[in-house]
Amino acid sequence: QVQLVESGGGLVQAGGSLRLSCAASGRTFSSDAMGWFRQVSGKEREYVAVISWSGTSTFYADSVKGRFTISRDNAQNTVYLQMDSLKPEDTAVYYCAAPIQGLRVGPRGYWGQGTQVTVSS
Repeated sequence: QVQLVESGGGLVQAGGSLRLSCAASGRTFSSDAMGWFRQVSGKEREYVAVISWSGTSTFYADSVKGRFTISRDNAQNTVYLQMDSLKPEDTAVYYCAAPIQGLRVGPRGYWGQGTQVTVSS
């Protein structure tokens, strides 16, 4: 059974930092792009960041560029999202997903259960 398990969410003040982790099990994603998405209640899920299989290419939504950093450890089958200079508008449930194609998760992709990030003003 393939699972993606996120951790590291929580409550933080504006300007603070959090580091999210997503550990995959059941199969390796070392040959796949992986990514982070987020969703606010009542709104569509949106793309946040994607990293190539090798880690050499990264892509970010304009809203998080310069503040968030995505990275991965293929030996640990894990992807990370370092979030700095957090803003209240970053409050959402954050999901990791793989594999990613064209900044989207395909119909055979996998999603984690999500982790809540709340940024207070």
